[in-house]
Amino acid sequence: MELFEGYYFCQAQREDFFQRAKPYKGHPTILRMQKLAKELGVVIPVSFFEEANTAHYNSIAIIDANGTDLGLYRKSHIPDGPGYQEKFYFNPGDTGFKVFQTKFAKIGVEDCLAGMNIRLALAIIWFHHFACPTAICWDQWFPEAARAMVLQGAEILFYPTAIGSEPQDDGLDSCDHWKRVMQGHAGANVVSYVDYLAGNIVANISVVPLVASNRIGTEIIETEHGNSKITFYGNSFIAGPTGEIVATADDKEEAVLVAQFDLDKIKSKRCSWGVFRDRRPQLYKVLLTLDGSNPSV
Repeated sequence: MELFEGYYFCQAQREDFFQRAKPYKGHPTILRMQKLAKELGVVIPVSFFEEANTAHYNSIAIIDANGTDLGLYRKSHIPDGPGYQEKFYFNPGDTGFKVFQTKFAKIGVEDCLAGMNIRLALAIIWFHHFACPTAICWDQWFPEAARAMVLQGAEILFYPTAIGSEPQDDGLDSCDHWKRVMQGHAGANVVSYVDYLAGNIVANISVVPLVASNRIGTEIIETEHGNSKITFYGNSFIAGPTGEIVATADDKEEAVLVAQFDLDKIKSKRCSWGVFRDRRPQLYKVLLTLDGSNPSV
């Protein structure tokens, strides 16, 4: 999960929480996960609060099955709103969207709205011969990020996540919206999507190209305006290459979801469907602007 070393502290803007940040090299949690990955022969994405001189990032290190640290991804999109005040803590990531070649696959990772369950749970994913990219939580709402990773050869998309209720609006539930966005990434890129969220853990996934980890439970953080509370909504799920949901968890209990896909068939479908063959990158310059004007710049 995103920032799994403790509670999701971004509910508050507190100077003392910067003490949680540590440098990438020699980070004690990464070192511990390197030993564990080597012992179990698995690939582990490790989310942490990174300090880099005067900058701070919401980051993930990818640990290969032999314990090797393959590199770093820094969260690109940083949210800012009630309960999710990440711009106070994190600089926008500068690594770009990355795909990591692990022993078993190329992985891509994106991070979402960050956080830690009261019942801490470590998701260890066992990959079987496919490529995957990594991004983080809020990144998962941006279709450009998913497409960028698949263009780099990603076969599985990872989205360590923490998302739930909105402290300013008890009636707002974005769970179904969130699911549909993720299903769209799977369908538009003709890849499978696995979302392991909110303490609901998806493990031992065979040839499944998208994983997001969120949490369940309620976390309360003391802020300068009183206590802030978020109840994370879980609902981990696995979606196939047309966006169909093939397995799902609930918002109450930890769970293990397992699905199996034929990588060769998914690759053939992705090629024959034509969504990558018929792309027109030269027409997409408008995506390089913020307001849709001056797309040639």
